[in-house]
Amino acid sequence: MLLLGCGLFLAACAGQPRATVTPSPTPVTTDVFEVGGHVFGFTSPALMRDAGMTWVKFQVIYNRGDDPDSIKTLIDQAQAANFKVLLSVKGVPSEMSASSYNSDYAMFLGSIAAFKPDAIEVWNEANIDREWPTGQISGGNYTNLLKLAYAAIKAANADTLVISGAPAPTGFFSGKCTPDGCDDNIFLQQMVAAGAVNFMDCTGIHYNEGILPPDVRSGDPRENSSHYSRYFPAMLDLYTQAFPSKPLCFTEIGYLSPEGYDDLPPGFEWAANTTVQKQADWLGMAAQSARQSHRVRLLIIWNVDATEYGVDPLAGYAIVRPGGVCPACTTLGTAMNQSEGNEG
Repeated sequence: MLLLGCGLFLAACAGQPRATVTPSPTPVTTDVFEVGGHVFGFTSPALMRDAGMTWVKFQVIYNRGDDPDSIKTLIDQAQAANFKVLLSVKGVPSEMSASSYNSDYAMFLGSIAAFKPDAIEVWNEANIDREWPTGQISGGNYTNLLKLAYAAIKAANADTLVISGAPAPTGFFSGKCTPDGCDDNIFLQQMVAAGAVNFMDCTGIHYNEGILPPDVRSGDPRENSSHYSRYFPAMLDLYTQAFPSKPLCFTEIGYLSPEGYDDLPPGFEWAANTTVQKQADWLGMAAQSARQSHRVRLLIIWNVDATEYGVDPLAGYAIVRPGGVCPACTTLGTAMNQSEGNEG
């Protein structure tokens, strides 16, 4: 998730290739569509089932020297509850100066792949300074890591789905890759040029700043209202265009609602008018639209059960609201039941 108020490190992208992405006339389609949720405590499996969820996502932070055996408990817990497991594994940028870092990270992913998680997302939002070291942000550098990770994961367990790390959807960098980071469209182009398509099973994508229903392509009242990141269909189009031979995996999709909490923190005021009912309705609509697009393989809701609401209002995205109610569980469950028999 992108914190809109985060500081920006220096990340030199000058000279990186900016490939022209030509859309395929026949992008890949998939009839496999599943929904899951990002959890912090995995406290609401029954509500997740009500929402039609069959996947659970855990985010793992890799520190050099970590014992991969500590991850096995997460996998076993979720699979014992009949959920498939997505592990989103990111590292610590300050540790990446070591010459062996990419190999060490890939080895760690190979070790946890041996525990048979159903999918692994390789890193998280590598196009912004908070998630990648100063002076090194580029789709090409990320692809170097992805290549090693893909080989290690597949060697350990060929059945584990490898998802490319979703970039942060942003127009902050004015359509460029600047010394402070990259807009995701440019980052994707750099990944294409570096051959990333050969090292993934599914294209990772995030959508977490919407304030309109997911079936519209215009009308956002904010500055830069035409930017693709404002609109769910435009994001589908952009990421399909970048990697038309791969399905899309939303490893985060969420709508921020402050209802039931204090005022929104600075940088998130744009969500002031999003009610819990809008959150629920739009998530249900997004699930149905994603299924009917035949381009989306996996939709992970950001998030299920966060309780922290501060500088980063995580709980405002949570579908389990104060008091344990979950309106989005109903709309998602209805959408999943409808989409199974009524694809358009």
